Amino acid sequence: MSRRLLVLGWHNIDPTPYAPAPPGSGREGFARQLALLDRIATVVPLGEAVDTLAAGGSLPPRAVALTFDDGYADWLEAAVPALDRQGVHGTFFLVSDILSRRVGAWWEDLAEAFDRAEVPHLEWAGRIHDLSTPQARHATQEALKGELKLVDRVTRVAAVDAIAGRIAPSAPASPSLFLDWDGARALAASGHGIGSHTVTHPILAREEVATQEAELSESRRALEDGLGQAVDLLAYPNGNKGDYDERTMELAERAGYRAAITTRAGLAGPDASPYAMRRVLVTPHTDLGELVGKVGRKSSKLAGAVVRRGARLASSVADRARR
Repeated sequence: MSRRLLVLGWHNIDPTPYAPAPPGSGREGFARQLALLDRIATVVPLGEAVDTLAAGGSLPPRAVALTFDDGYADWLEAAVPALDRQGVHGTFFLVSDILSRRVGAWWEDLAEAFDRAEVPHLEWAGRIHDLSTPQARHATQEALKGELKLVDRVTRVAAVDAIAGRIAPSAPASPSLFLDWDGARALAASGHGIGSHTVTHPILAREEVATQEAELSESRRALEDGLGQAVDLLAYPNGNKGDYDERTMELAERAGYRAAITTRAGLAGPDASPYAMRRVLVTPHTDLGELVGKVGRKSSKLAGAVVRRGARLASSVADRARR
């Protein structure tokens, strides 16, 4: 038995502007990953694992929880059917205002704008960025995405709109990539877990305390009212070091969540706060074999190294898709 949990986190399964890949490769890769986990790990529902650890209990050897962020529409068409075929449980974190179509997904809107770029360069923040080749556009997109994560949500969304208006002036298509409330209700009815990913997907530590409070409490209320079930698990948007802080964790507890997960690579366990649970982000193209093998040795450093290799593989797949 073990007191450690490997939490894996996916976003989309099918290709998107932000995460391009050859058609069908995401579903094939995800099915292979689930089959592998069935052989070498024990998949446990995240909520049950949280309760077990909080009570001082033990988890099965090589315990793994499966999570999904943002509310992509392909969850219903690809993720849930694959999970059900394998007989395993997932937890899906939803952004309430994306479900309501009040906000879009800024990272997808930015990627789509660069995909449709109609100009050879972009002048932004006193610099001129080359957009003359797919590789140059991708490099610029990644650089600006990193910069935009350092500002508050209102500034970020306004910047994405301005950039898109300069390079590809037409309406973004990101809403079609995401579930609406009918889709969210179908997801909840599937029996898999539902958690909150805030109201508008801000990077919480970049926001004022009052904004953080509203994002945490109002998203929980909206999801509980809209889906008719308790929602007390949280995934921090972006979720890396600097994207949440001690105040964010206090506010999450005050808002009624019993645990919150991050995107900081490592194993979750009883020696850390339940409001800073570590998680390893993967894509359907990540090789999970070596990653899960490290769980038995309780090595978050090695797990992080494996996921970085997986991220490089996913980047290579995306580059091939762009070409």
